[in-house]
Amino acid sequence: MTVRNFYQIIANADDFGRHELINKAVEEAYAKGCLRSATVMPGGVAFAEAIDIAKNNPGLGLGIHLTLVNGNPLLPPEQIPSLVTKDGLFYDDYLQFVKHFFAGKIKLEDVRRELTAQMDKVLATGVTLSHIDSHQHMHTMPGIIDIALELAEKANISAVRIPQTPMFTGFNGNPVQLGGRMGLYTMATLSRRKAKAQGFRCPQHFAGIVAGEAVNTKHLMDIIQNLKPGTTEIMVHPGTDNRILQDFCQWDHDFEAELAALTSPEILAVLAKKQVKIGNYTNL
Repeated sequence: MTVRNFYQIIANADDFGRHELINKAVEEAYAKGCLRSATVMPGGVAFAEAIDIAKNNPGLGLGIHLTLVNGNPLLPPEQIPSLVTKDGLFYDDYLQFVKHFFAGKIKLEDVRRELTAQMDKVLATGVTLSHIDSHQHMHTMPGIIDIALELAEKANISAVRIPQTPMFTGFNGNPVQLGGRMGLYTMATLSRRKAKAQGFRCPQHFAGIVAGEAVNTKHLMDIIQNLKPGTTEIMVHPGTDNRILQDFCQWDHDFEAELAALTSPEILAVLAKKQVKIGNYTNL
C-alpha cells in the first residue's frame, strides 16, 4: 500500500502515570476505543500502576514522556539546580522554562542528568519503549533534542514525536499564542530534520490540543475527516473525573471529553468506514 492511499492514526495519551484517574482512562480508551499508544511520566505518582497496565495490555504501545516542567524531578535539587525552583520542583510551565533557557540559566548537563534518570527508571521496569516525547514539548528545544535523541538511541528507541502543529489551526487572534505557535513549529521542524538525519522514525503529521481546548468528539471527527495520507499522531489527555484532575493538575482541561471522543461509537464507525488503520509508534 502506498502512502498516497494509506491512512493511519496514532492516538497517544500523554501523562500516563500522572494520576490513577488518567491511568483508568487510558485503560478504558484502549479496551473500548481507538487508543493504542501512551507515554508514561517517570515522576508521576501513579507510575507503577501505569507500568502494570502497559504490561497487561501488550497492544498498547508505551513511550516515555520526558519531563522538565510542571512535574516532579527524580533527582535531588542539588544535582539539577538549574532545573528547579527554591522548592525543589520543576518550573510550572514551558514559558518559565523557556525564559530561563534563553537567559542561559538552564544547564544542559542538568538536563542530561535528569533525563537519564528518567529513562533509567522506565527501562528498569523491563518494558519495551516505542518512542519518546515530552511534557509540553520540551524535547524540541535546541540542545535538549540532541540529548533526547542520544538517550533514545542508547535505549534502542527508534521513533520520536514531532509536534509540528499547523500554525493557524484554532488560532484565536492572540499574538502571544501565535508567537508560541511559531516558536514550537520552528523547533519541531528543526527537530524533524535532526531526527530523520539520525535515522529516527516520525509520524508525518501531528494533531491534538488546539489553543488549550480538548480533543472532543467533534474535533476528533474533524481531524479524521481531513486526514492527510500517511500517519497522523493525535495527542490526547483523557481522564475519568474533571473535578479531581483539574484540581490535581492545576489545568482547566476537559479530560472526560477526550475519553468520550476516544471511545465514541461514531468515531470508531467512521474510522472503519474510511479504512483508517489504528496503530501506535511500532507501526510506523
